[in-house]
Amino acid sequence: MIRGFGDASFDEQCVNTIRFLAVDAVQKANSGHPGMPMGMAPVAHLLWTRHMKYDPAAPDWPDRDRFVLSAGHGSMLLYAMLHLTGYDLTLAELQAFRQWGSKTPGHPEHGRTAGVETTTGPLGQGLGNAVGMALAEAFLAATFNRDDHIVVDHHTFVIAGDGDLMEGVASEACSLAGHLGLGKLIVLYDDNHITIDGPTDLAFTEDVVAYGWHARRVADANDLDAVDAAVAAARAATDKPSLIAVRSHIGYGSPHRQDTSRAHGEALGEDEVRLTKEALGWPLEPAFLVPDDVLAFYRRARERGAAARGAWEEKVAAWRAAAPDLAATWDRAQCREPAPGWEEALPSFDPADGGVATRSASGAVINAVAAFLPTLIGGSADLAPSNNTLIKGLESFQRGDRAARNLHFGVREHAMGAVANGMALHGGVLPYAATFFVFTDYMRPSMRLAALMGLPVTYVLTHDSIGLGEDGPTHQPVEQLAALRAMPGMTLIRPADANETVEAWKVALRHGHGPLGLILTRQKLPVLDRGRYAAAAALARGAYVLADAGEGEPELIMVASGSEVQLALVAAATLGDEGVRVRVVNMASRELFAAQDEAYRESVLPAGVRARLAIEAAVTFGWGDIVGLDGEVIGLDRFGASAPAAELFAQFGFTVANVCERARALLARHGG
Repeated sequence: MIRGFGDASFDEQCVNTIRFLAVDAVQKANSGHPGMPMGMAPVAHLLWTRHMKYDPAAPDWPDRDRFVLSAGHGSMLLYAMLHLTGYDLTLAELQAFRQWGSKTPGHPEHGRTAGVETTTGPLGQGLGNAVGMALAEAFLAATFNRDDHIVVDHHTFVIAGDGDLMEGVASEACSLAGHLGLGKLIVLYDDNHITIDGPTDLAFTEDVVAYGWHARRVADANDLDAVDAAVAAARAATDKPSLIAVRSHIGYGSPHRQDTSRAHGEALGEDEVRLTKEALGWPLEPAFLVPDDVLAFYRRARERGAAARGAWEEKVAAWRAAAPDLAATWDRAQCREPAPGWEEALPSFDPADGGVATRSASGAVINAVAAFLPTLIGGSADLAPSNNTLIKGLESFQRGDRAARNLHFGVREHAMGAVANGMALHGGVLPYAATFFVFTDYMRPSMRLAALMGLPVTYVLTHDSIGLGEDGPTHQPVEQLAALRAMPGMTLIRPADANETVEAWKVALRHGHGPLGLILTRQKLPVLDRGRYAAAAALARGAYVLADAGEGEPELIMVASGSEVQLALVAAATLGDEGVRVRVVNMASRELFAAQDEAYRESVLPAGVRARLAIEAAVTFGWGDIVGLDGEVIGLDRFGASAPAAELFAQFGFTVANVCERARALLARHGG
């Protein structure tokens, strides 16, 4: 018998073990968020022991239930459960909570800790990810299951707080989930009535039961039977997602911190830790106590998980024998590999075809590869006809058609980004998401998390500059290129013509780590004559020498991206007629170019050529490392205007005459 447990039920021992692992870890670190784990420990205990399907020995088992701690500040709740149930997370790691190099950072980080399904902390994002996970499960089940062979069948469970539900991304995501009827999504809401500022009713009094969800309320988080019944009812509501509002008490058991905002984000303090342990009948020493019988009980998860996974593997073996072609498709989908022949099916564009908008070329690629990638699934934030993202001949993913591959996110850019992240995290699908480039501002937090987690999400971002014309400065992106280039882990490609767009999609489909944005034009661009210029396949290296004039080292290097590449070519030809040796470098992707070796980068941009002129219809910020202190940039350090595209380019100096004038002045300064 453990001292202090004489009158406690075994469930209470387990729950208090979770609580005090959190309390002790936060106290040792002298930072963190003890309140939520203390209040929601009973719910986590119930989920992980009675409802969730998982195998600690195989954290990536495809048919596991997903658990998302959207309220990521309560990370010690998740770390406690991972340790107790036998994942690769030692007690020493819990004792190193929030310390350098530990597997227990302040907020859960996907890829750092086995069993952490997604990086959470920015509120609402985890809930959006969970919608994406549930959507991916529904799609894969409809695609791969057969009546007598069920190989995809799992739930997504979420613990979310009031902060999650207040954030707009959660409203967007929950609205979409309700519309789609994602019945295997179950959210348990930590309804503790407290925020950092004080009571929730200072700013949050709405009825959270909305959006067409199945909803239940539980009056007391400590009433395990009531929570159990609510979860069972949620599992039975297969036609709609479920929200269970669980009345909890932040900092439960703390005599002076329970139900106060101080319990949210600071250590209790040694005196309050002692009083809380006394109040809940827990031994004062040692810290990080895990009673042997409690640990043995939780570690049974290993046996349950191994048995469940073994039964699933038997089902898969039978399914493989019955449907070998389908199984081969599954195997390719798990590693994002297209079927053989996909490259040969890609479109090719001829200069004689006339101008082609790169958004149109992108749409042609999507439709060409769709047959070779049955798990390529995505869509637009209500802009599919403009983004050219519809897969023709296929239906739209809806309640009645889970195998369809055209997603309609509605005007919900932020949720679209979070849902796409969840789909990528789930695995087995290749998600893409599309909008106008300027509206990446609305989904930037989701894009940042995709970069932080290294998720293979492809963004189709059209209407890339002032070239969209009359819609004016509200729709004309000028700072977005610089802003996203500043984001670690984000790769952008701005192709110069239709054939480069094909090559950009090749890069995207092979890009195994991190999100990738295709920055595409609304306006038509000439298809470059690759007989005169370097091959479009060179785009894979990020930047390349598109054209050189004259023998020997160039006197001037013009660097451009996207629609401005054609302008650079014409200006270079004009200067060439004047006897100037001009090199045109297509800087389609700064990130891909930076990944090349030094010798290649030097071959494209030789250090000895200091006369460099960059041309891009966007802010000049960020070009200094390319052009150097002695170079110049023709850009747009102001917002755009409403007028036809050709007029805008002329008014803002994107003309052959202006480029040549600036180039001559630059050469004159360099003595050329």
